[in-house]
Amino acid sequence: MASLPSAPNAPPALPPSYEETTGINNSAPYPYPAPGHGAGPAAKGENVPPYAMHPRPVAGQQPIPVQAVYIQNPLLFHDRPVQMSCPSCSRMIVTLTTYRAGALTWLSCGGLCLLGCWAGCCLIPFCVDALLDVDHHCPNCQALLGSYKRL
Repeated sequence: MASLPSAPNAPPALPPSYEETTGINNSAPYPYPAPGHGAGPAAKGENVPPYAMHPRPVAGQQPIPVQAVYIQNPLLFHDRPVQMSCPSCSRMIVTLTTYRAGALTWLSCGGLCLLGCWAGCCLIPFCVDALLDVDHHCPNCQALLGSYKRL
């Protein structure tokens, strides 16, 4: 296959930019479109999208204060401490974890009893943290923040 000859001093051709191909200007704050795509006054025959029209402040009118609302994603608790904001005392904390017997612990104990380990060996699941449920508490206000149930 033969390649096309290039001019001796011609700069290499660059591909079109993202803004040129899509009309979206990523450097402009949302929702302002790229220049030439409705950002300025419309030329004759050019359609201006409704979000490109910005209301101008009226003389003597005070700006309306806006309250920011923060939405926290639901927090999933596991068997390790979690860093979070305590909903009770509103402090940034790392949870304290405590272990307690849950359904998996009792099922393991019952299973060991059925296998013949009834002379004390059936109590081993109560000593293994991997079989116990985990409660998460706030170290500041001691509020119960959540639980991790193994079964």
